[in-house]
Amino acid sequence: MPTFRAPRGTRDLLPDEAARFNRFARVARDLAERYGYRPIETPLFEQAAVFERGLGEVTDVVEKELFRIAPRTEDSEAWALRPEPTAGIVRAYVQHGMHTWPQPVRLSMMGPMFRYDRPQAGRYRQFWQFDVEAIGDPGPAIDAEIVELGLRFYAEVGVRGAEVLVNSIGDPVCRPAYLGVLTSYYRRRAIDLPPTDRDRLERNVLRLLDSKDPAMAAINAAAPRITDHLCDACAAHLAGLRAHLDALGVPYRMAPGLVRGLDYYTRTAFEFYVAGREGQQQAIGGGGRYDGLVELLGGRPTPGIGFGVGLDRVALVLDEQANVAGARADAVDSGDLGTLDVVVVSADPDDTVGRLRVATEIRAAGLHARADLGRRKLGRQLEAASRDGAHFAVILGDELATGHVQIRDLEAGTQRAVATSDLARELARAVKAHRHG
Repeated sequence: MPTFRAPRGTRDLLPDEAARFNRFARVARDLAERYGYRPIETPLFEQAAVFERGLGEVTDVVEKELFRIAPRTEDSEAWALRPEPTAGIVRAYVQHGMHTWPQPVRLSMMGPMFRYDRPQAGRYRQFWQFDVEAIGDPGPAIDAEIVELGLRFYAEVGVRGAEVLVNSIGDPVCRPAYLGVLTSYYRRRAIDLPPTDRDRLERNVLRLLDSKDPAMAAINAAAPRITDHLCDACAAHLAGLRAHLDALGVPYRMAPGLVRGLDYYTRTAFEFYVAGREGQQQAIGGGGRYDGLVELLGGRPTPGIGFGVGLDRVALVLDEQANVAGARADAVDSGDLGTLDVVVVSADPDDTVGRLRVATEIRAAGLHARADLGRRKLGRQLEAASRDGAHFAVILGDELATGHVQIRDLEAGTQRAVATSDLARELARAVKAHRHG
């Protein structure tokens, strides 16, 4: 048994899985660029107050899941690893005066997040998210764009049956009256509430609708719906969102009990699911509008909306769907795996210099190439190239003295001589033809 292991709730992304996440990142970056969302990177840790103020102190994230960093000295500020990206991005928006930029400011980020949560399938203490934020537009058109972008991401990475659940959770104008109605409802059922939810009843009653305790399911199903208590402005915003989604042909379902898990949301809230997979801990992403967060973190009142997509859960869903289809996940999801175009081998087991030089020239031409640097016979080198999934082998032999090498198609078993001066061009042509069938 190994002496050291990855910390509980974390995992190593081994090469195939890391290649899959790299593909997710490529799709995400391409989508963000197509939609006009510019890249941003924030620190892995922030002042803890950024999350405590932004997420709300009566949330699972802050109460139980925040990874706090112990200061070295008594006068050091308190830090915490980022549990989600929005609060840090909004902090950056305020700190760097982005309110002076053309609005809305469209931003996108991908990276690891951290929550000290109970590990379970698809839920890790270090996890990866694709995030987009649009700050400075009150919507509802931008809301619809964000939702459609999220669904397109799932489609382009290969998730089948992704759908979105939508709700409005009101704003400071209409929400207080609704909270009063909701509090009265739960007080009448206080004896049936689990201890954690009974405690939240008086501190943040909206959190009860987001309870993960199975005992709350029936109670929450009969709870008053916030959509029955929206003010005119919030009702109009919700109607506008639905009209835009309908115009885009985006399928969605209304979910009156959906409130999301963080305090900064206002009006639009949404979560992504795979059809037939709804339930506790089954959301594969989500987001909403946070019109008060910029002001809460020291800026002027500014509307905003965004989402976060959990890449670990996307990978889990792809594996599940591959198993249902009766295929291996890597067979269905072959784009996840790294591609190796060429392996350079040699008839002379000791000629590692020649192999490395030719491989370097091939890579300089933009192809994916590896030099077999083991001192072993040619047959063993070719076997290893096939196992690695290479499309072609460049064989250095006696012809090298006359300026030629052999290119072998490892799948077809065919082979031909090529002048070294034409090698990169011929390989590029062969690889392109191979990739396109």
